[in-house]
Amino acid sequence: NLICEMSSLSYLFLTYVSPSALRDLRKFKESKKQFDKVSEEKEAALTKNAQAPRNKQHEVEEATNILTATRKCFRHIVLDYVLQVQIQDQLTLEIFNLTFREDMEQKHSTIQQKDFSNDDTKLEYNVDADNGIAMEGYLFKRASNAFKTWNRRWFSIQNNQLVYQKKFKDNPTVVVEDLRLCTVKHCEDIERRFCFEVVSPTKSCMMQADSEKLRQAWIKAVQNSIATAFREQGEDAELDRKSSTSTGSLESGGEPKEKSLKGESALQRVMVIGGNACCCDCGQPDPRWASINLGITLCIQCSGIHRSLGVHFSKVRSLTLDSWEPELLKLMCELGNEVMNQIYEARREELGARKPRPADPRQEIEAYIRAKYVDRQFVRRPSDEELRSKVVSLSKQEKRLSSTAEAPPMTMPATLPPPSPCKEVVVFSEPKEYSPGLQLYWASCARSLPDMAEALAHGAEVNWVNTDNDKRTPLIMAVQGGSLVTCEFLLQNAANVNQQDAQGRGPLHHATILGHTGQVCLFLKRGANQKAADIEEKTPLSMAVDAANADIVTLLRLAKMNEEMREAEGPYMQSDETYQDIFQDFSQMASNDPEKLNRYQQYDSQQRP
Repeated sequence: NLICEMSSLSYLFLTYVSPSALRDLRKFKESKKQFDKVSEEKEAALTKNAQAPRNKQHEVEEATNILTATRKCFRHIVLDYVLQVQIQDQLTLEIFNLTFREDMEQKHSTIQQKDFSNDDTKLEYNVDADNGIAMEGYLFKRASNAFKTWNRRWFSIQNNQLVYQKKFKDNPTVVVEDLRLCTVKHCEDIERRFCFEVVSPTKSCMMQADSEKLRQAWIKAVQNSIATAFREQGEDAELDRKSSTSTGSLESGGEPKEKSLKGESALQRVMVIGGNACCCDCGQPDPRWASINLGITLCIQCSGIHRSLGVHFSKVRSLTLDSWEPELLKLMCELGNEVMNQIYEARREELGARKPRPADPRQEIEAYIRAKYVDRQFVRRPSDEELRSKVVSLSKQEKRLSSTAEAPPMTMPATLPPPSPCKEVVVFSEPKEYSPGLQLYWASCARSLPDMAEALAHGAEVNWVNTDNDKRTPLIMAVQGGSLVTCEFLLQNAANVNQQDAQGRGPLHHATILGHTGQVCLFLKRGANQKAADIEEKTPLSMAVDAANADIVTLLRLAKMNEEMREAEGPYMQSDETYQDIFQDFSQMASNDPEKLNRYQQYDSQQRP
């Protein structure tokens, strides 16, 4: 390499250096020789002058004269040498510039020939970075304003937070305060490419990378940061939990105390369910996290692994740090580790798979969890006859529920308006084929959460459409069944709250027709479109007004008013406190005291012959 480099320099020197420069180089060499020679002569003159004896005047005079002459000559030679040195420096700079120019020309040629179609900025996730920034780079961020504009911002992951800056010197804006409470997912349902979304319990942030590679890098970085946050702050979270528990009996007001008590209450209610006292996947005692769409409890390590699977497989929430809606808490209490492991580990022993223990390496636990929930290797697939028997049994169970669902008569005021229509009769007809989707369909109507979870584990599509029954979905059948918890379970597993049947009616229409106030409240909280009209041009509100159902009319009008206020005042406007309080009261009533919301159904049963 050295020989090649010297050869290249020689070529450049001989090619680009002018003849005058070569003459200057020879002068420099000659001047250097003269300088070295006169320097030696001056040293000798100084030595001889120093050695001249005091008593020999002629030697003193001779030495002095030689020194004077030598110094004069030295000064002339030095001036000439300095001039040649300056010329040499200029020549060196010229050679350097020539070399640099040659190098740049080669790089430009390489760039012109290079294919940049797959070239991306290299981003690496480094949790141990000295500056505390695990990853950083430019992303487009979708604004939350009415225009949904996209702006390019400098994002970074630091201190278990996702932040961004408009300019380099600006203070960072925090997007996510605690990555432990977040999930990240791909966004394929929007027009722009390479988008992903970071979702927290209170808000979400849509971002766009410059390429698919960069998107995957950011998603992986967020997932790794979430897992790291769990590992690093697990002990802190446990200390916070103990601290809040020890101070829970103090009579000091404030929001932190209220949230803590809610968390502990959720923890106590969930822990009494079968198998929930230990982690569903590794058996770690005293779990503090849950997967709300699976209905299981998890330790902090397994919860981090579940988060990395994505929200389409598992939605993780803290049993102590997060607030819990009543319908979600009720869902957790109707499933549990014991029920779900009977489904997702049905063939584990048969296949000889070892269930991990808490002390096992994280890689082994993660491999087991992926095999269990993503690949579903341990799920027992039913035979055609078993599936048929299950579907027929569930359809018969629905009929028994329908015949016994009527409440005893109660005295109603004479001025009560006409009741809402009664529950429709769902007729079972022999299908063309039996499928997990059909099992989910009838299990939703029969209010059987274990059978619904089993159908999803067998591959049922949560938005499966029954073409033999008015194109209804499992969510619409859950409305028919009258259970709030089955609706919540389907919604947590990505059921479409606005999917319509052949009559153009979605779940909100059916809940309004049947007078199921709790379900109407739930669907409105989940973004149901109350403006949607069926084939008769009837909206849920017009149906509720026709039926004179005061509770549902109130909820629909409040939701409509709140939506209009948000559109008028912009996305930064917070929901009205009255609106939130009313919906919270209805949610609590629907989950804990549903009889208060059944007055129209009861009156209807009294009036029917």
